[in-house]
Parts: sequence; C-alpha cells; structure tokens
Amino acid sequence: MPAFNYATIWEIAADNLPDAEACVHGDRRILWKDFDRRADGIARTLLDAGVQQQDKVAQYLYNCPEYLESMFACFKAGLVPVNTNYRYADDELTYLWDNADAVAVVFHGAFTERIEGIKDQLPRVKTWLWVDDGSGPCPDWAMPYETAAATPTERVVAPWGRGDDDLLFMYTGGTTGMPKGVMWRQDSLIRAVVGATDPFYREVADEEHYRRIREEKIVAPGFRQLPGCPLMHGTGQFTALMILATGGCVVTMPARHFDVDLMLDTVQQEKVNMLVIVGDAFAKPMVKALDENPGRWDLTSVFIMTSSGVMWSQETKDALLKHNPGMMLIDAFSSSEAIGLGQSVSTAGGSSGTAKFQLGDTSRVITDDGRDVVPGSGEIGRVAVKGYTPIGYYKDPEKSASTFVQIDGETYSIPGDYAQVEADGTLTLLGRGSVCINTGGEKVFPEEVEEVLKLHPAVLDSVVVGLPDDKFGQAITGVVELREGQAAEADALIEHVKGKLASFKAPKNVVFIDTVGRAPNGKVDYKRMTQYAAEELGVDIPG
Repeated sequence: MPAFNYATIWEIAADNLPDAEACVHGDRRILWKDFDRRADGIARTLLDAGVQQQDKVAQYLYNCPEYLESMFACFKAGLVPVNTNYRYADDELTYLWDNADAVAVVFHGAFTERIEGIKDQLPRVKTWLWVDDGSGPCPDWAMPYETAAATPTERVVAPWGRGDDDLLFMYTGGTTGMPKGVMWRQDSLIRAVVGATDPFYREVADEEHYRRIREEKIVAPGFRQLPGCPLMHGTGQFTALMILATGGCVVTMPARHFDVDLMLDTVQQEKVNMLVIVGDAFAKPMVKALDENPGRWDLTSVFIMTSSGVMWSQETKDALLKHNPGMMLIDAFSSSEAIGLGQSVSTAGGSSGTAKFQLGDTSRVITDDGRDVVPGSGEIGRVAVKGYTPIGYYKDPEKSASTFVQIDGETYSIPGDYAQVEADGTLTLLGRGSVCINTGGEKVFPEEVEEVLKLHPAVLDSVVVGLPDDKFGQAITGVVELREGQAAEADALIEHVKGKLASFKAPKNVVFIDTVGRAPNGKVDYKRMTQYAAEELGVDIPG
C-alpha cells in the first residue's frame, strides 16, 4: 500500500513556501528552501559515504535546527533517524548505538570528548558529523556538519527510493532496563499524529493525495511551535514533525537547560502558537514567573499548550489559563509506543481533574486476565490502543510480543499504563506497572500518591517509592522537594494524603530532598530516588 513519507511532504512545503521560516534558533532563521537544500547536502554526504537502505543515523544533539535537518536528510535518503538521550553515560551510549546498528552519528561539539572515549567500541559507525557549538575544534575523525550541508547536489532521492515501510526509531528508557528502540513506520506516525487533527492523513496515501497536499494542504505557513522539552524525546519530536508536515515553523531555544524567562521571552518574540511542555516540571515555574511579573509577557499568540508523558495538575492548568484564557491546554495520554490512548482538555470555560482523561476512540482498558474493565467497577486495567501503532521494538521480539498484542484480530499497543474507568467513562490514570508498589497485598501506583502530595501548598515536587518492609512487604515512602521558603512536617504530609486517598496509599515515611532532579522530559529516576530514601531511613535494599 502506498505510504506517507515525511521527506516528500516536507519537500512540498519547501516548494510551496520557499521563503517562509522552517526553523528559528536564537538569531538564526532558516527558510524552507534552505532547510530543504541543507538536508539534501547531508543526505548526499551520507550516500557518498556508502550507507545502505534503512541504515541507522543517530542524532546526538541538543535542540537545534540541525536535529531536524539531519532527520530530513535521513527521510530523503531512505535512512532511519535514531534519537539519542544526551544525558546518557558511556555505557548507555555504547549500548544504544550498538543496539541500533548505527552507521553514522550527528553530534554537537560539546560531546566530542565523550565520543572519543567510546568510538573504538563502535566499529559500525563510519561517519561522524560534527555540529559546531563553539566548544572546540572539529576532531580529525569527524566531518564538519556545515561542510556536509553545503555539498552541491540536486534534490536527493536514494537509489532505492522511499519505501512504504521506511522507519523512524524512538529509543525509550521507560522506568526500568536498557533503552528500547520503538520502530515506527513513517506512514503510521504521520497518520497517528498529523491525522489526529486532519482526517485527510488517515486516508489511503497515493499520488492524488500528494497532489492535494501540494495544491490544498500546504499553501500557507502553518503554526509556529516551540518544543520546550527536548527533541530527543517523543513529546517534543513527534509534535515538531507534525508542525513541519503542515508547513509550519519549529522554534528552538539556544539554552541547554530549562530557562523559564527565556522560554516566555521566545514565545512573545516569535509569536509562538503551540507550546509543548512536560507537565508541572515546566508549568509550575511558568506560573511562578507569570504571577511574579504581571504584564511582562504577552502570551496571546498561544492557541495550544500541550503536554505528554507526566501528569499535569489541574491546579496548575487553571493558574496558566488566568494568564491567557484563550488557550486550550491539552494533556495527551500517550507514549513512545502508543499515541492516542486518551487526553484531557482544559479551557477557561471548562476543565477536567488531575489524571482524568477521556479514553481515545481506538482505546480500551483491559484487565490482566483479558477482560474489558467495566466503568465504575473499581477494577484496574492496562490501557490499550489499536490502529496506528509501532511494528515493535528493534531486535527484541520477546518485548515486542508482550507490548504489541493481538486482541480480537487487531494489534493493540499496551505499554503498561494502568488506569481505572469511572462510571462516566473517564479514566483515572494510575501509572506504570513497572514501578507499582505492593504494600500489604494492595497495589499502589506511585504517580497517584505523588500528585496528591504535590497538592500540598508547601510541596514543589514529589516522588513515591517502595522500600522493603517486614510487615507490609513494601512500605510507601515519599521523597519530597519543598517550595523555596516553605516548611512541612512529614506527619502533616502523610495526613494530607490520607485526607484524599485510602489510608493504605498514604506514605509510611516521608524524607526531604533539595531537588528531585527530573530529566528534561519531566521523568524521574525511580532507582536513584529509592536509593536516596533507603539511605535517609537506614533501610537495606537487597541486591
């Protein structure tokens, strides 16, 4: 069956909107015609280096135009882009690139020293493209990215063309284990993400569809999007790909750490229409800055603020809407393996509670023994979605078989998110089973307790872990980061939770930490937090 391909769609955007902006990064403004031309140069360089059909090319980059340009080059040349978490240490990087069979890496100069320490362990990688970030000279084993981008060439189409099954890899660390490479067909990802707002992209892709894209769909610049979160994670990357597929512009920030003032300045200066964040880790600092600086920032250009991957409290959403009542806040319940599990939408005229989601049209909640959870029953099940799903995890058939499951003759993606279905059909999201705490025979999902702790006025952030306990098996333990200048007693926080949840879900102990230290995607290292809590309480962890 003919397929949608990002390269062909983006080339239509470049042809129709040559002088519109495709990427903005600080003072740099890259027009669609230059975005296309530079990607051709990178694609030609990779082909001249001897890459083969569907070879893997890793992006080891902070947010920048080169991230998207090099992905464009991969799509043009029939190669597979591979995201790389720039927080990874040597062993994790070596594992990821070896597992992915990477033959080329595009990297920021700041990572040169780290790569030099591991490159001898990566014999498959033949091409290293160095992106100058002012951190030092290009090493002699790499090629300057700008040299490659300037390579003279016609528009690139690889000898093998662009296949119906051309892939994109999204490596995800999840909460346990080594990174896993989620394999998305470009066609499926376009249908899942772009098709979520335009049913045209859910129809059969053929020459007529591409003609209509050229003549009807991409005839004026699209939305301007700012991914406040990293492009190396699905939340930032998938939405950026969507914006480019509609002829829009992706605005990235030069800062390599979250700077709320810079983000708000950029939103105002670039008239951003869509802001992508990851829950309260981004939203709470935004509220604080906006509250403390009334009138400083004009956010009226923002139509949509969206988040995915971590919980986003309703209290914070309401506070944001006071600063721009015209926004729609979309809390998307999705993951690297499953798009469209559900969503929660908040506007100035109405909102949903924290962790309350409307089930997606193609989703269901299934018990561990294979039944659909009955609304209002109090049963717990895993959320599953069918339709446009990945084809599996790269080189991991066992994990693929347990996540991408045949039910009633259709493939469902079941990444492991547990939820209850309320009587009104809404979901109460509980969290991933991989970090579920078993205490006294009861299952407790950390995220549910974390969100209640964060509702306490003195609490900025919280993580809930299970520690070994002779009586309960595991004792629920809260690791709490307090707001600046605030104080709270452990007993008071425990009572706060008991006032909102069943008593067995309340922490047995609470310890305090200077900072939870969330990753750029808002997620937390539960293993590190468990070790910290154990040390604070003098508890031995087996193994």
